[in-house]
Amino acid sequence: MFCLSKIYNTQFLNNLKPIIEVNHVWKEYQKGIDRRYKSLRDTLVGMPNRLLGTEKEKFWALEDIDFKVEAGESVGIIGRNGAGKSTLLKILSRITPPTKGEIILRGRVASLLEVGTGFHPELTGRENVFFNGSILGMKHAEIKHKFDEIVDFSGVESFIDTPLKHYSSGMQMRLAFSVAAHLDSEILLIDEVLAVGDAEFQKKCIGKMDDVSKGDGKSILFVSHDVNAISNLSQRGIILDLGLKIFESNIIDALNKYVEITSHNRNISLNNSPRIGNGIVRISQICISSISNETSSFLKPFDDVNFSIEFAYNKESNLREIKLDLGINNLAGKRVTWMTAKKFFNDEFNQSRKIEFIVEKFPLVPGEYTINLHCEVNNQIADWIKNVGEFKILNNKYFDTNLRIPQGQGDVQLQYTVK
Repeated sequence: MFCLSKIYNTQFLNNLKPIIEVNHVWKEYQKGIDRRYKSLRDTLVGMPNRLLGTEKEKFWALEDIDFKVEAGESVGIIGRNGAGKSTLLKILSRITPPTKGEIILRGRVASLLEVGTGFHPELTGRENVFFNGSILGMKHAEIKHKFDEIVDFSGVESFIDTPLKHYSSGMQMRLAFSVAAHLDSEILLIDEVLAVGDAEFQKKCIGKMDDVSKGDGKSILFVSHDVNAISNLSQRGIILDLGLKIFESNIIDALNKYVEITSHNRNISLNNSPRIGNGIVRISQICISSISNETSSFLKPFDDVNFSIEFAYNKESNLREIKLDLGINNLAGKRVTWMTAKKFFNDEFNQSRKIEFIVEKFPLVPGEYTINLHCEVNNQIADWIKNVGEFKILNNKYFDTNLRIPQGQGDVQLQYTVK
């Protein structure tokens, strides 16, 4: 069954019913190239496949998605690549229809799905503000009333009369977001595009979305892989995986579940990781966990953190001393900090086969990190593995505490103990 989206825009309905209803929505796509306008040759060549039932394989990008969003609510859509997040937003934006199911929108929609969507490269920034606003259903007088505010927020005022084709992708994103956020829509749909902007503008965007949600009463659906942005902005989280809705709850529980599914801050096997060394000792596993919040699957600034590294080796070998260096890098590959431990091969170590680094009040800024492990045995390199054990530190509004995170993160000196 196919049902067109219904749009209602009365304040009376908004007060009584959810502003967004997604009712058992399915979306089917076909693998391969779909030529909507086929030549006679294409039709004749494809006829045997249709007769034999061997046409191109189809797949469900979304399967039976069902949820509601109340007026003024912010909802984060979380999931790995290919989970169906962008497809869902395209259906809500009426770019593509659902194959089955029903979408009900009780308000005007502003969507920011790709950088430059609804913009024309030959028009100036000024002209594009009015052009894009008209596409979003706004009247000329409404756009004119908010024009100065839009331009000021975007930070591109000195280029506002320059053709858009001369803007960088970041400048286009700034202007596009500013238009979508300031126009009088009741629903704001935002995909991963904020990743194009610099850190300062991302923070500004999240603050603006928080304001329009709480102050102006707009409903926001926000798709992102950035758990920090999701946690700061959203009240509720929905996890999609391979086109299915697998979890829906408050944002903290949803992020816990997502991190658990994607195996962050859990036992990470290193047996198949690229490495160098003589192999007399091999690092087999690393586990990164929060001691201060064991119920959480992610780390937060100033958590007490345990890095537990396990080894595999032959106890009968002539092993005297093991030295382990654990380095932590940001995603750019720059070393942030490191820890070092030495152990003698004795009965106690042979039984545990692991080294633990325990860090109190882990002082790293929110973000994503990887680990380098360098192991020496009897003063020779036994195992050396780079960029493994990716983990995230979630920004949980710790700026209100009296603890100070070192912003430079140059070689942060950690206070840690070794077990």
